[in-house]
Amino acid sequence: MTKFPKKIDLKPGRPLYIGSVQKLYNVPGHTDLIISETSSGGSVFDVGTIFSIEGSDTGRAAFRHLVFQELQNPKSWKKLEGKLAGKGKILQKDRSGLINKVLAGFIKSGAPTHHVGMVECNTGKVYAKGFPPTFSNLTLIKKYKVEKPVLKKFMGRHFYDYEKYHHIDRNVIPLEYIVRLGVTTGSSILRKYDRLGDADKKAYLNELGVNSLSPWTRFDPPIVDLTTKYEPEDRNISPQEASMISGVDGDTFSKSLIMAILGAYMLQQIFDGMGLTLWDLKWEIARDGKKLLFVDTIDTDSVRVTFNMRRKDRSYFVHFNKQAMRDYYKIMHPDWIAAVNEAKKLAAQTGKPFTDVLKEGQAEKRYAGTPVVDKVFLDIQTEKFLMIQSYIHNNTQDLKKEAKRIANRELDYYLKSGKIKEYERLNSV
Repeated sequence: MTKFPKKIDLKPGRPLYIGSVQKLYNVPGHTDLIISETSSGGSVFDVGTIFSIEGSDTGRAAFRHLVFQELQNPKSWKKLEGKLAGKGKILQKDRSGLINKVLAGFIKSGAPTHHVGMVECNTGKVYAKGFPPTFSNLTLIKKYKVEKPVLKKFMGRHFYDYEKYHHIDRNVIPLEYIVRLGVTTGSSILRKYDRLGDADKKAYLNELGVNSLSPWTRFDPPIVDLTTKYEPEDRNISPQEASMISGVDGDTFSKSLIMAILGAYMLQQIFDGMGLTLWDLKWEIARDGKKLLFVDTIDTDSVRVTFNMRRKDRSYFVHFNKQAMRDYYKIMHPDWIAAVNEAKKLAAQTGKPFTDVLKEGQAEKRYAGTPVVDKVFLDIQTEKFLMIQSYIHNNTQDLKKEAKRIANRELDYYLKSGKIKEYERLNSV
């Protein structure tokens, strides 16, 4: 078993990576480790950091630490097994026995992850289990290579070469595994489905393995939707193409799909304690020989989770994740959303980063400028993070009343803004 430091140097130097919500640093004296520093900044539609939610830096890191502890805990998997067994449940439907096999391994030893622990900001002490007295925005993780595909151009067109992934190891598989336990109005699969003709719709449903597709319905079992990870824009791909570019053999690729599904069930088990419903989430998975590990972040930026409630004879689904911010921009600033979408279309044709296309259009006044988020709305999002942190401090409390209070605040915001009808079209039935 690998031994990790109980304390680290908190002067790591310049960042290895600066993203929209986190920075990554080397760990002095430990070439196989990285420090992740989560920020309070936020990003939507891949445009970079354009807003900030107070408390989201420690909130995201604390939730990530909670999730990875649960993934690593054999007792949590044993508890989950009871929910997945029985008549009509996924373990009974698993004719191949592969899900049972992977789950049995997790029950015995926990799920492998890259997560080492939360790092106390003042002392550098590493908490592999439990939390420091005050939540930190620093986490310690094992390092896995990030290799990007090579852009190839010909006759004014382009494609990406993934050949190198078949010859490397200890790397992040170049895919995003989107596990869908249901479909919301914001789901990309629903947008794609709505654009298709009748014949193509039937073929797409067969590809997904479902009989129908409509907003706010659940899948049983969940489906895994796959996209590229390291191209300028995430691109939806079939399981066949995903298997080819992953760089792993077929059995290992199958295991990665099962891991993603089981990990989603574990997340729902966590959210059950907050009275929230999980709809979808993104996983990244790394390879280390034949071993697969859950890696990267898992927080409110990478899940879609709602509090479901009735109000005036309608069912509302209020997001407790980044989808709330996406919907805010769609409802309150549709001109900016139109600019983002047009920039993405132009970028897809040229291979140029769409953020460059967007900035050029804004500089020339062809595109709407990036809007400033109303502080009142940001305060509501802060309350969501505080509620989740409250659960982490004490997971025995009933948070349904608090979740409902926050959800009502968000609905009232759109009502007072004269935008409740637009909100209802996205998030109610």
